[in-house]
Order: sequence, then C-alpha cells, then structure tokens
Amino acid sequence: MSVRSLIVTVLIAATFPALAQETTNRPNTDWPRYQEGDYVITDYKFVSGEPLPEVKLHYRTIGTAKKNAAGETVNAVLLLQGNTGTGANWFRPTLADELFKPGQPLDGAKYYIIMPDALGRGGSSKPSDGLKGRFPHYRYHDMVDLTYRLVTDGLKVAHLRLIIGSSLGCMQQFLWAEWYPDLMDGTVGLSCQPVEISGRNYMPRPRLERRRLRQNPDPLHVRGGRQRPDRKPGAHSGRGTDHGGRKGAL
Repeated sequence: MSVRSLIVTVLIAATFPALAQETTNRPNTDWPRYQEGDYVITDYKFVSGEPLPEVKLHYRTIGTAKKNAAGETVNAVLLLQGNTGTGANWFRPTLADELFKPGQPLDGAKYYIIMPDALGRGGSSKPSDGLKGRFPHYRYHDMVDLTYRLVTDGLKVAHLRLIIGSSLGCMQQFLWAEWYPDLMDGTVGLSCQPVEISGRNYMPRPRLERRRLRQNPDPLHVRGGRQRPDRKPGAHSGRGTDHGGRKGAL
C-alpha cells in the first residue's frame, strides 16, 4: 500500500487545483457500487458547547467492502475534500479516471472508498439550511469527530487502509493520525501545513466575514439585501482574533 500511496499522492498533487479550488457538476455515478446516503447524529454537542438536535453528514461510496468475521469493513479508504465544493470533487474525470478505474491505485474492485461532504458543505448540515448565523460555531475537532462517527458507526468500518485529505481535508488528516493512529495504515495530506497563518493569507479567511456579519445585527438576508446605513461593511473585520491565528485551531 505504501507504493500505491505514493502514486496517489503524485496523481492528486498534479490535479490539485481542480480538486481544491473548483466545484463539480453532478458526479458521474458510473462506478462500481456507487451509492449516496445520509448519516444523522442526534443530540450532538459541539466543542463550543452549542447543541443541535440533528447533524447530518452526506456521503458517497464506491467499491467493494471486504468484511471481517464481525461484519466490519476492513479495506476502506477515506477521501476528505478541500475547502470548496463537496465530496463530489473526487469524481472529476481527470482525477477519478486515474484513481478508481480497474488497475488504478484505488481500484473499486479492491477498496471501499468513502467521500463525505464536509460539515458546512453540500448535502451535510450547514448554516444556509436555515440557522445561518445561529448555526453552532464548529471547528476541525467537530468535523473530524462527526466523520469518525460516520465511518465507524454509520458505515461499520473497523480499519482504514488510507486517508487522503486535500487542503481543508489535509488539516483534518493530521488530527485523524494523532487521535486514531490504530484505525488506519497511513494518511496523505496535500496543500496544508500545521503552522500559524499570517499576513494576506490570514485576512480573507471566512472567519472574518462571519465576524463582520455577527457584528451587524441586521444581516443582508434580513434586510432584503440592503446594508444598514449606519454600518460599513468590514468595519469590524480586523478587530481581534478568535483563536490565536492558527489555521483550523481546535
């Protein structure tokens, strides 16, 4: 698997701009045993202390699940998406054809491949479902914990052969490796580093936009798309930090 992991790394690195920066149209479902589903966790409490009665994770799977004597899957591969788009990003033809076809590194005849929509995106629970600014403030801790529950409880996976994470998913794979080292054979992280961010990379982060919206008690969607005359967009965006400037701080 180590050789195959190296091949996967090279392939994804070569196609990373399409994977991390762009969204896809409806994915090609002509893959072995393609399935979509939703896993729902009830009465979930986020690290912030905020609860939700239901949290949903949407996911896609392809491939053949191999079971142990207890009926648990032991040949799964988890693919974690970048910051934009959904788990469907992995089905871009330039990427999927090089990964999932017969004889390729993640041949669906050999592996059971799981591609969730990250919390806050796609078919998974997200602020735009209705709560908007009242949606719980979630961090990587919550995203990893929820996906872990999907994998181990929802899909009954006892062992992961590999985790591949790109950008947003890359930050998560560091936590997977630290928290659940015995669950997988290895992880591959692409386009991220576990270090503080600063300067121009720090300023456009979505957190600052959320801060601006929180500082405006009459957000645009309530006022019919009109900004309050006594509020200037971005007036509060540069004040303070929430967590010391770490990308994906827990």
